[in-house]
Amino acid sequence: PGIEKVTLTTNGVLLKDQMSDFARAGLDGLNISLDTLDEACSRRITRRDELGRTLEGISEAMKYPEISLKINCVPLGIQEQDLCRVALFARDHRVHVRFIEMMPIGMGKEFHGVSEEELLRILGEKLPRFSPYVGEPLGNGPCHYYDVDGFSGKIGFISAVSHKFCGECNRIRLTSQGFLKTCLQYAAGRDLREVIRSGGSDEVLKAMILEALAEKPDGHAFGVGLEKQKDDKTEKLCMAQIGG
Repeated sequence: PGIEKVTLTTNGVLLKDQMSDFARAGLDGLNISLDTLDEACSRRITRRDELGRTLEGISEAMKYPEISLKINCVPLGIQEQDLCRVALFARDHRVHVRFIEMMPIGMGKEFHGVSEEELLRILGEKLPRFSPYVGEPLGNGPCHYYDVDGFSGKIGFISAVSHKFCGECNRIRLTSQGFLKTCLQYAAGRDLREVIRSGGSDEVLKAMILEALAEKPDGHAFGVGLEKQKDDKTEKLCMAQIGG
């Protein structure tokens, strides 16, 4: 009760066999990670040879139009990624393709990434005309979308570094260790698992969550050297440890 939508983010490798179960369970949306359509580049990025199974999973997911489908792509500044090929998913299918800017967290610090302006230049050289989407919201997050002439879906951008949106951020994360994180860059938050395992009541748990929200950082400082920050309270975990 009170939960309006449940969305799953996945690499899609097991979706072919699982989609019917997800549909019966009432899943509302899927975000599928797809960073490239080049097999060699996919192996380099993911360290797995699973691109074919991911594409099979996407094809299976498209059989359930009642479940919204979005493709997540993180540009890494690798030419072989061929971002235009990924974007063309939105031309041929009612699928929104979102380009997510690399954030300098964990292994992300080792990649240069690609800014939204550079992405628009790259895509604009091969794709039709872009125009800002002004219709009904396509989700609850920070992504902003473009219509592209002749495309069935939209092209979206989540640009946390080059287009800082901290003032509009409505996201918190609960890690697999039960820690409530209020900002990706910082270790701020509360250990909710400890409250639950020590027998804390729902009231205590709610009060702790509200305390964490009240202390949510004003914004990240990605791109600012630590020597320029007042103190180092940055997160030491990588994204795989933090989770969604």
